[in-house]
Amino acid sequence: MNVQRRLLPNTAALAAFEAVARLGSFTAAARELNLTQGAISRQIGLLEEQFGRRLFERDSRNVRLSAAGEIYAEAVRSALGQLRDAALGLMSNRHGGVLNLAILPTFGTRWLMPLIPDFVARHPDITINFATRIGRFDFARERLDAAIHHGMPDWPEADCTLLMRETVMPVASPEFLASRGIVTAAEISRLPLLHMATRPGAWSEWFEHQGFEAPTGPGMQFEQFGTVAQACMAGLGVALLPEILIAGELQRGQLVPAPGQPMQSRSAYYLVVPHDKHGHPPVASFRDWLLDQVEKEPAFLAW
Repeated sequence: MNVQRRLLPNTAALAAFEAVARLGSFTAAARELNLTQGAISRQIGLLEEQFGRRLFERDSRNVRLSAAGEIYAEAVRSALGQLRDAALGLMSNRHGGVLNLAILPTFGTRWLMPLIPDFVARHPDITINFATRIGRFDFARERLDAAIHHGMPDWPEADCTLLMRETVMPVASPEFLASRGIVTAAEISRLPLLHMATRPGAWSEWFEHQGFEAPTGPGMQFEQFGTVAQACMAGLGVALLPEILIAGELQRGQLVPAPGQPMQSRSAYYLVVPHDKHGHPPVASFRDWLLDQVEKEPAFLAW
């Protein structure tokens, strides 16, 4: 066996190894792969013989990865995932390819998703797979081609294309504001303030923008804008929310602006593409389409 072949074990052995590594059991791996426990043991034995390294530590009751096995397991999971993605792409789409896209939960559902049918109509040969991510992540590890990101254009090893700026404003339910008799921005400081965990300094920035000192008291904290909007409508307090994400609630009167001036966030929305995906055709098609959608909404560009 030449060196190249020696470094390329068969996929059946890799699948058996990955299953045992993930499940921590030869029996469970055999059940998942519809094989006998003996067949799983033989596949693992072939790998260990091929590499001359022990991949698992075994005793009478347990099986666990060795130090070498831990390192190899991570690479095998990634490789098998890429093979599965490639197979899915070939079976579901023979020409256009696949775009694995990370989206922000509320921005994705409220702004992007209603527009996606247009992309599908224009590019029926491209299959989009969506994943929800908040904050930065490793594109290679997550096997994602691009991401819509809110923040600064400083993602390492990636290109950040500005999509739109963001205006935030304090909002609450009309009943909540009426019951508190709030008429000035300064009075907001004595109301319950609802906070986004991903934007811990937003309220301080807003009060500074109004020319007031920010309150120091605690407040409820939320992870997603959809949840904090629901909390506002339930009368739990005042939240600082992006206009683009609550347009429907404002139009229906479920939320109303509280006193004070809207403020343009320091952060913005970007399409982030890792350098090694810059020439990926589905990414290029999506980027061109997305920028075209933003141009059709001049109000967003003015923020």
